[in-house]
Amino acid sequence: MASSSANALFSSSLAPSIPKSPLLSISNSSVSLNLLPTLHSSSSASSSRCNFIPIRSVLKTVETFELHTSDLADPTFPNTRSTILVAEKLGEAGLKLLRSFGDVDCAYDLSPEQLCAKISSCDALIVRSGTTVNRQLFEAAKGRLKVVGRAGVGIDNVDLQAATEFGCLVVNAPTANTIAAAEHGIALLTAMARNVAQADASMKAGKWERNKYVGVSLVGKTLAVMGFGKVGSEVARRAKGLGMQVIAHDPYAPVDRARAIGVELVSFNQAISTADFISLHMPLTPTTSKIFNDDTFALMKKGARLINVARGGVIDEDALVRALDSGVVAQAALDVFAEEPPPKDSKLVQHKNVTFTPHLGASTKEAQEGVAIEIAEAVVGALNGELSATAVNAPMVAPEVLSELAPYVVLAEKLGRLAVQLVAGGSGIKSIKVVYRTGRTPDDLDTRLLRAMITKGIIEPISDSHINLVNADFTAKQKGLRISEERVEVNAPPEFPVDSIQILVSNVESKFASAVSEKGEVAIEGKVKYGVPHLTRVASFNVDVSLEGKLILCRQVDQPGMIGRVGSILGENNVNVNFMSVGRMTRKKRAIMAIGVDEEPNKESLRKIGEVPAVEEFVFLDL
Repeated sequence: MASSSANALFSSSLAPSIPKSPLLSISNSSVSLNLLPTLHSSSSASSSRCNFIPIRSVLKTVETFELHTSDLADPTFPNTRSTILVAEKLGEAGLKLLRSFGDVDCAYDLSPEQLCAKISSCDALIVRSGTTVNRQLFEAAKGRLKVVGRAGVGIDNVDLQAATEFGCLVVNAPTANTIAAAEHGIALLTAMARNVAQADASMKAGKWERNKYVGVSLVGKTLAVMGFGKVGSEVARRAKGLGMQVIAHDPYAPVDRARAIGVELVSFNQAISTADFISLHMPLTPTTSKIFNDDTFALMKKGARLINVARGGVIDEDALVRALDSGVVAQAALDVFAEEPPPKDSKLVQHKNVTFTPHLGASTKEAQEGVAIEIAEAVVGALNGELSATAVNAPMVAPEVLSELAPYVVLAEKLGRLAVQLVAGGSGIKSIKVVYRTGRTPDDLDTRLLRAMITKGIIEPISDSHINLVNADFTAKQKGLRISEERVEVNAPPEFPVDSIQILVSNVESKFASAVSEKGEVAIEGKVKYGVPHLTRVASFNVDVSLEGKLILCRQVDQPGMIGRVGSILGENNVNVNFMSVGRMTRKKRAIMAIGVDEEPNKESLRKIGEVPAVEEFVFLDL
């Protein structure tokens, strides 16, 4: 896990006779110099010869800015333009930009086998959502492929782990289709409210059914925008113009930005229980997968209407059919589906109260051209070795650095994941202070990678952002997340880079009141013990918990038999306990019991734990 998460970019300037090479990838025995496009060869053998130089030579290059060019001076390896394979349709403006830089091969509708056959002669690949870029493709590239560009936002179809392992940068185009997606959301909203699609089909069938298709007005109705990012905020602006009352839920949306357009940020449950219309603009993550299910629909106002132009997988489609049949959801308008295209015999597709479009959110001429330009600029920049704010991974970090930081990288991400789960919904995390305690002098500890992993742990569980050393600070700023750092020198062995990491989250409410310090901050601290990340402190409580798997934290009255009572409840419900630990401030007062479990307890088990008289509060955490 650590090796896939820890990514870094290194820079060097070379002698004037050699092209600039800011992108290096270090492996156990060699350093790869990205000298694209001028030092790239068309054959895999010559590519290896151009791109891999013995590490002693590269170290001398970096230190003295001299390059031993004898390895590169073979006349059979002429300078060539980069080859860019465009596997799905791209706007002409983007193609024009790409052609000004390299040789562009537009080959659409390739089978996986055909794509694998072509990829070994390509430096860059551009795809949309219809092409799967998997490990087999990176293996077939034989080290030649340097950049994958995803023309759009989502990168579900790209294997980021494999891309990173093979030293291939992945970039996307997240901004160009924002307005198009927002406009389509409003189009579905109004079409659904006035039964436009159904009335059109009725007239085409030769009918005139004015009384059948009476709609509902939008003025004065409440719209809940679920996900207040770029698209969600634009939908809110337009809905306000239609006279709607707009509320939103997004744990990272800046309050001042929402307030500026007259939108109130509320909790998830408040949003779905009070809204007349609910518009989905959230990413598909493990946390949001099928988040709209039977339980969620049961909380909605009867007769609510649902719009989805985000990701199909956030809705349990079978549960939506049940909600439509029961009248809990009066209508739905969907542009995206869990499976695309959906099965022809889908009960959802056949439902009379649902309006459909075939994933047209970004399908305007203007958006297509904008996406084409944005991804072309990102790919060309990456081939030139430039850093990109839209990079979603990065080349591998030096093995010796990774070896030292690996367990602390995992600790940092785990503490971030723990922190975000302790914060109550609706408030969101805006300000974090990270305290590193170290036996080294503060100047001898580079915390950029650790800070990136804390950011990753906080943002990724509830976002479609992919965080690495390249984009961590940019993404945090974009999300309105301010991270400050403090390095504290302590009496600890200097051979270990970090003694402990503490995260302090201010101005938030917590799901677990015991995690709040006397200063009102959610406070957690962790250490690496025997190579394994551990939680060592929750606010004022000392604990000793391995940060792995699933965890239940209980605040309890410190008395005999508590471990047995809670363990019995879990055992009766077939939940296996893999460890228990109790941390307390003073004897016979309050304590925190940490319980590691192999499975997520069902609601009944958690309810029974909460009913134990000595248990004052508890929280379930998935690490």
